[in-house]
Amino acid sequence: MFTGIIEAVGTIKALDNLGHDIRLTVVAGKMDMSDVYLGDSIATNGVCLTVVEKGSNYYKADVSAETIKYTGFAHYQSGSSVNLEKAMRPDSRFGGHIVSGHVDGVGAVESITEHTRYVEVWVKAPDELAKYIAHKGSITVDGVSLTVNEVKGASFMLWLIPHTLKETVIGDYKIGTKVNLEVDVIARYLERLMLGDKAAKSDKADISMSFLAENGYLK
Repeated sequence: MFTGIIEAVGTIKALDNLGHDIRLTVVAGKMDMSDVYLGDSIATNGVCLTVVEKGSNYYKADVSAETIKYTGFAHYQSGSSVNLEKAMRPDSRFGGHIVSGHVDGVGAVESITEHTRYVEVWVKAPDELAKYIAHKGSITVDGVSLTVNEVKGASFMLWLIPHTLKETVIGDYKIGTKVNLEVDVIARYLERLMLGDKAAKSDKADISMSFLAENGYLK
């Protein structure tokens, strides 16, 4: 479990082909590796990866073909910068929101507008994720816990302060940059909960306006 508060920006040093999978080597930047052990989890641009080898300033993790398919790892290469966060401790501050490290889809940066004290960024999410993105709700972008400030269809807008731009890879975004998205886990649970008894009879949640009306959620 993570909080979306980035600890450091790392650099991909190598992506070694293991057949269907790749072994990723990440230089950890300023992140303290002294309390990282084999088997620990590190969110790498929002993707929960398991440490299989480590040194004083790097770690290695295996990335499956499934993960490559559904995340931005398909676009990464040696030298790419990545946001890093170690799994949260039960006695640490909860500064962001609940982040699982399970990416729901890949979005793309649509526009970047600089203002006096912040930068306005619009991101286009996959259409199937639009229903989970709410005004003033939480979303994880490349592992960063952020607040949605406006929504238009499947696009949403973020206001980014100088600290976030400086301490994460978001400062390097350009129009067209692919980003890992994880929607708020509470929205996922609510969708499933609203199915009620029908959840046991369906392989996937199918919440529609007619479903809401039939089950008393709409008048």
